[in-house]
Amino acid sequence: MTTNAEEPKTRPRRRAPAGAAVLREDVTEAIRAAVFEELAAVGYARMSIEGIARRAGVGKTAVYRRWRSKLHLVLDVVSALAVQGLPAPDTGSLEGDLRLLYEVTSRALRHPVASQIIPDLQAEAARNPDIAEAMQKALREGQEGVASKIVVAARRRGEVRADADDDVALDLISGPLYWRSVVIRSPKLPKGYLGSLARATAAAIKAL
Repeated sequence: MTTNAEEPKTRPRRRAPAGAAVLREDVTEAIRAAVFEELAAVGYARMSIEGIARRAGVGKTAVYRRWRSKLHLVLDVVSALAVQGLPAPDTGSLEGDLRLLYEVTSRALRHPVASQIIPDLQAEAARNPDIAEAMQKALREGQEGVASKIVVAARRRGEVRADADDDVALDLISGPLYWRSVVIRSPKLPKGYLGSLARATAAAIKAL
């Protein structure tokens, strides 16, 4: 007995092209983590794909399937910092927002790994324009992105004048702590320093 009813058709599964590499995300993240550890341990100049692969527990091929050189790997990791960024504080006041930002940033900059990696990459940036551009992008889109939101919120609350110079405000917010923590690498912040810095910075921005 025949019937006009058609059998339901199943949609064929889409397959990856033959020979296409399937990159596991957990392996990629392990390699990125190994880059930070290797940078902190030996620095950029002595860092090698072999060392990164060994620390990540993978073969060199796994690294080269994702990045074609040590430089491109480091540039990718540094650039990713800009995407992660910091959450914009929302305490209801300019001084409160600055204080919270400084507390979070201070902890990040003084982390043992970061405190070793950042100066090393700064030295490499002076010799390598690609690394310099990646670091500038990470700093600009990360730290300064948050600082811009703080200024915008303060202006909306009426704490900052509408015609205040944004570039000067961003320099005031980001400069002092970065100078003390990264450039002169002060081993320990004085007691009450972050609160005093937040008050002074807030007053300076309001005076613009």
